[in-house]
Amino acid sequence: MRYGRELLKGSTEHLILSLIGQEPMYGYRLIKEMEKRSGGYFRFKQGTLYPALHRLEKDKLIQGKWERLPNGQERRYYYLTELGQRALDEKRAEWEGFSAAVNLVIEPANLAEV
Repeated sequence: MRYGRELLKGSTEHLILSLIGQEPMYGYRLIKEMEKRSGGYFRFKQGTLYPALHRLEKDKLIQGKWERLPNGQERRYYYLTELGQRALDEKRAEWEGFSAAVNLVIEPANLAEV
């Protein structure tokens, strides 16, 4: 099943904050986790992910830190800030209310209640 670009655009930051809120991650891992956890539904490209990470960092919702791996390679891990946690909590509550309302409209009405 394909999703509309606008649906993803409106959900990208929420999805990223949710993953980083569970544990700090670097960009490539975010892409792979998103794909894995969604059963392949979400296949982020670097051109979608990195601009979103930069916006979130600019807005102080996440903080990026370079970390050196045992093999000497460096990766930029992203951490949720306190402001980011508050934003995630708000987005989660907003999503729960929105999805519940959408489901009420699109699910077949129980004729006994009408």
